[in-house]
Amino acid sequence: MMQSMNSREWVQALFSMLMIGNRPFYLHEGLPAQPQRASQQRLTERKPEILPVQEEKQPWRPHWLVYVGLVMLVMVIGWVVFTAVANWWQVTQDDWQYGRPRTFQINAVVGHNDSASHPSHFIALNLKNHIEVIEIPGGDATHERVYIGPALIGDGQDLQPVTLSFQDVNGDGKPDMLIHIGDQTIVFINDRGGFRPARQNEHIHV
Repeated sequence: MMQSMNSREWVQALFSMLMIGNRPFYLHEGLPAQPQRASQQRLTERKPEILPVQEEKQPWRPHWLVYVGLVMLVMVIGWVVFTAVANWWQVTQDDWQYGRPRTFQINAVVGHNDSASHPSHFIALNLKNHIEVIEIPGGDATHERVYIGPALIGDGQDLQPVTLSFQDVNGDGKPDMLIHIGDQTIVFINDRGGFRPARQNEHIHV
């Protein structure tokens, strides 16, 4: 019987009859299975994480109205800067020409004890928003006259230049005095050796 058994069956039969105490021995093919650690079990049991799909960010493109607004803003700023520079340049030129307070001088023959060789001298002043004209007839300061013009209202009006010219505006053959303040012209009529403001009922041609 033992000859008919192969070597493996013979070894298994031999060890099956051997007992140490009450504990039997068994033969197994290959190495016994190793017990898995708890950490390995957690790794095998862990489900794969599903990562969120990140969407590709599109580049920001401003609306066309943004460009329109920027252009308008640049135009407004440019206009403000241009206006400020133009005003500064005008004031600077007036400072050079008329000084401070604004002063204008001219000679004219108006028939007040004067002549071509001894004309009357006129000085126009913008003195703290008040217009004054000083006449020195025939260059004689002892007969000096002062004519009061209008008062100017508004910021910066004390820097407004005032100038004079003379022409006959009522047809009486005598030169009348015209006071120019910006775009405004005020007429003083040559009457009785001096000048007076024109009346509303007078027919004048400026």
